[in-house]
Amino acid sequence: MLAGKLPLDFLEELLGRIDLVDPNVVLGARPGEDAALVDIGDRYLVAKSDPITFATDLIGWYLVQVNTNDLAVMGATPRWLMATLLLPDGVSEDAVRHIFDELLDACRLHGIALVGGHTEVTYDLPRPIAVGALLGEVAKDEVVLTSGARPGDSVVLTKGIAIEGTSILAREARAELVAAGVSPEMVEDAKGLLFSPGISVRKDAEVARRAAPVHAMHDPTEGGLATALRELAAAADVGLELDLAAVPVLPACRAFCDALGLDPLGLIASGALLATVAAEDAAPLIEALDVEDIPAWEIGRVTPSVEVLTMRTPSGTAPLPEFDRDELARYYGESEAQPG
Repeated sequence: MLAGKLPLDFLEELLGRIDLVDPNVVLGARPGEDAALVDIGDRYLVAKSDPITFATDLIGWYLVQVNTNDLAVMGATPRWLMATLLLPDGVSEDAVRHIFDELLDACRLHGIALVGGHTEVTYDLPRPIAVGALLGEVAKDEVVLTSGARPGDSVVLTKGIAIEGTSILAREARAELVAAGVSPEMVEDAKGLLFSPGISVRKDAEVARRAAPVHAMHDPTEGGLATALRELAAAADVGLELDLAAVPVLPACRAFCDALGLDPLGLIASGALLATVAAEDAAPLIEALDVEDIPAWEIGRVTPSVEVLTMRTPSGTAPLPEFDRDELARYYGESEAQPG
């Protein structure tokens, strides 16, 4: 199989084999949903596990942000993190200290307690791998599910695409980008996208929930915006129509993708929040986000046609593109370049 997420239909097959017998598990593993829910009395425990596999620089920072995002889009507050670090043979003690400090800094930012995990140096790894297991809490009446999207909803996107993928390419593929004609200044500036606007959507989600009755939220990660829209549609049993002209592609993302032959719609996109709201709530939501200096755009609508996923383009309507794997993984798989 190719590197990256499992195909959605294969993942659905595997998850369909799970036989949940614990009545406290309100929401288990399900395609499109960002975390699990366990009933612990007056609230839900929210649990998520996510790895960092593409990036090598600042992986401790990435780890906390991407796991926090998956709790934030469900309306939850992140509380406790367990981190597993697998390190290549020969790694220096200073490098390990640096990753650990990144974890601590990011946890402090979000008020998360690093409560344990595992760290080891292991054979045949070309780069560090980090895996997080994050636990949080949410009031039962405040849960937001990806499956909550409704026909007629407007689809709103914050910040633009693809913040994470562009930052990773700037940090991991500088030489290839410059050789392809991208200015060194643009590459250097794009490294900072990791922090500004940043790959966290926690504030976006909190503002959105205060501003309007949000039906669904989702965190576009591996596979980019197109894959996130497919996951949202699958979770809610709805169709989607994307307005391609309305999708805000960051200038550096466009330049990098043009230089390397990548499609921005399939590039890992943490940092952008997807939310669906009733059509009449889209403008107030976008205005509320703007007040908090979070740009947002209405990029499409939810339709009742299950599994009909389309995209309006200047030349007409086309199927929403489907990516077998993230464009970053495809680039590394088809070139001699390797992260790190």
